[in-house]
Amino acid sequence: MTVLAAVDLGASSGRVMAAHVSGNRIGLTEAARFPNRAVPVRGRLYWDVLGLWSGVLDGLRAVAASAGDDTAAVGVDSWAVDYGLLDADGHLLANPRCYRDPRGAEARAEVLARTGAEDLFALTGVQPQPFNTVFQLAAETTRAHRLLLIPDLLGYWLSGEAAWEATNASTTGLIDQATGDWSRDLTDALGLDLSVLGPITPAGTVLGPLLPEIAEATGLSAATEYIATASHDTAAAVAAVPYETDRAAYISCGTWSLVGTERDTPIATPAALDAGFTNERGADGTVRFLRNVAGLWLLSESVDTWRRQGTDVDLPALLDAAAAAERLRSVVDPDDPRFADPGDMPERIRAYCAETGQPVPATPAETAACILDSLALAHRRAIEALEALTGEAVDTVHIVGGGSKNTLLCQLTADATGRTVLAGPDEATALGNALVQAQALGLIEPGPEARRAAARASAQPRRHEPQGPQTPWTQASQRLLGPNR
Repeated sequence: MTVLAAVDLGASSGRVMAAHVSGNRIGLTEAARFPNRAVPVRGRLYWDVLGLWSGVLDGLRAVAASAGDDTAAVGVDSWAVDYGLLDADGHLLANPRCYRDPRGAEARAEVLARTGAEDLFALTGVQPQPFNTVFQLAAETTRAHRLLLIPDLLGYWLSGEAAWEATNASTTGLIDQATGDWSRDLTDALGLDLSVLGPITPAGTVLGPLLPEIAEATGLSAATEYIATASHDTAAAVAAVPYETDRAAYISCGTWSLVGTERDTPIATPAALDAGFTNERGADGTVRFLRNVAGLWLLSESVDTWRRQGTDVDLPALLDAAAAAERLRSVVDPDDPRFADPGDMPERIRAYCAETGQPVPATPAETAACILDSLALAHRRAIEALEALTGEAVDTVHIVGGGSKNTLLCQLTADATGRTVLAGPDEATALGNALVQAQALGLIEPGPEARRAAARASAQPRRHEPQGPQTPWTQASQRLLGPNR
């Protein structure tokens, strides 16, 4: 049996998974998990990337201790858009900024004044969100020799090879969708230094063995390869969607809900821009046409707030109570800007409900019910917009990632959309990371269909059929956003 180490870094935690490849099936075992939080300093938000690095090394040591020389390769995926800056000697100049840092929003208006939102979207296909790398770079004051996105940065530290892997690079807002390469016209127009970037590397590229000092420090074999897997965590998760039909959409559900489909070509029309959709690269060079929804961030921030305030919250019990609560009593728009930043989420939800004349949630259960009903409504709106923009019907929705374990949210999404929901794999990101590695090493046949077959063999989704009438969901959507939305 061959073992692959899948390093998966999220906005709230990181983990290293040992992926055991046997024939067409991959089994996952968690080797290590470690926290990750944005650290506020004088009004700015930073990532503790050295803390993450320490956790990655500990996780690789755990994989080596259990698998030894059977470990064939390592791959890293993470969230998108954020980066580290290196000097000419390859040393990190400062802790990377968090995408929730306000500087991107501060620079966005200036950039769009020069490019225009529609022209920028037509060029890159990427929704001009305040956190995009292009806006962060426009606000950057540090001079650097090289820029590496977070998974590429850790890959550089592991292998000594600098790569700009395609799925993560596609989120930056710096790539010309027509050429698939960095847009010199855009970087020149904004005065950005294109020299800090390098050639874009396809997902599944074997970059070479681990550095000798890394092999020694972790106990892994010196022959262990480093692979530029699908390094954007959403791209990795989508690579593991076990599609059963062509009329399907996915929701990669965690801190964010990424609602979309895979296509051969981008959709960069004014209508797609207005609907909040973006075009990102998939593991096979496909286009992930998707919309960002705020996701379970609202629930995790609420739980953190209650615990800080001294309320002992048991999440399974909270979800049971939310399931028993009155449905659609109060709903919010998860994408309202007030919910974007860390802080007292329950108070913001109460304020929203009061301002919109709805019953104000008074208990954690009522607040959780409001959040989950609202997310299901947001999933419904995104699926309907997806159908309108692509002209293709959706009859099945795959929910993958950590949110697929939230049985209540999966059932509410089925109820709200009126479509079958298939939940799982819940470790989709790590599984997709490992599947791309396995294909790079020839352990699994190449191509998306072979990978989908391996995903189906590796995880059995849980089926949720819609229950009850659609009318209450339609009325709630109209109450929230108006009849024309």
